[in-house]
Amino acid sequence: MNLTYGSYLKIPELLALQQPLSRHPGTDAPEHDEMLFIIIHQVYELWFKQQLHEGDHLASALVRGDAVQASGTLKRMLTILKTMVQQIDVLETMTPVEFLSFRSFLANSSGFQSAQFREFEFLLGNKHARVLSYNPEGSPERAAIEARWTRPTLYDAFARFLARHGHPVPRELIERDVTEPPQEWPEFQNALLEVYRKHPIERQVCELLVDLDEGVQEWRYRHVKMVERTIGFKQGTGGSPGAAYLRTTLFAPLFPDLWAIRTRL
Repeated sequence: MNLTYGSYLKIPELLALQQPLSRHPGTDAPEHDEMLFIIIHQVYELWFKQQLHEGDHLASALVRGDAVQASGTLKRMLTILKTMVQQIDVLETMTPVEFLSFRSFLANSSGFQSAQFREFEFLLGNKHARVLSYNPEGSPERAAIEARWTRPTLYDAFARFLARHGHPVPRELIERDVTEPPQEWPEFQNALLEVYRKHPIERQVCELLVDLDEGVQEWRYRHVKMVERTIGFKQGTGGSPGAAYLRTTLFAPLFPDLWAIRTRL
């Protein structure tokens, strides 16, 4: 077989995946902006796949105590996050009227059903049992999310990273229920203060994790504002609560201890 650019990257198959459902009144042509909507969201799914790939690699490096690999992987994830935010700029070139021209054709589909996004949230530590119901029980998507539900998060991997480097991490934190959202650990914060003051290598990893936390919050904020400017506070497709719910996800830290110590440095 003669391997080509197209055959290696499966370009024909890739370009066949954009199949608009809308039809402009009086014609058989799809509404113009549905193509952009499909491509943007398909690209997001590819980035989610890459972020999960990198995130698992990061967790492994942290558990091993490999600061160099962890730092490099975090920098890549941060760069991808910037690209994910910039994609919203492209989506916002579509006006509310242009979106409404094909919105009804989306029927019950909703971004709330994105299994990879839920996996990414669970990897980051933002776990809520209610989101399991967004995908049918027994489906491959539900199985993938459930598998993430019981796996340690990046927060847990970070705690093990510092323990591997000899820092006093509370045993209760190491053995915590990984299905619970991260919480503040005052004893852990005392250890972090020493890390920041005396251990520059571990401190760099801490700061990159803060960058990741901030980057995810920036993406959430831009997503909320994009939804608001497109549909206001209407209910989302598929019956999702739309912008009202998305607002509640803002400013919830993934690494609360790394933020809490700022006032004590």
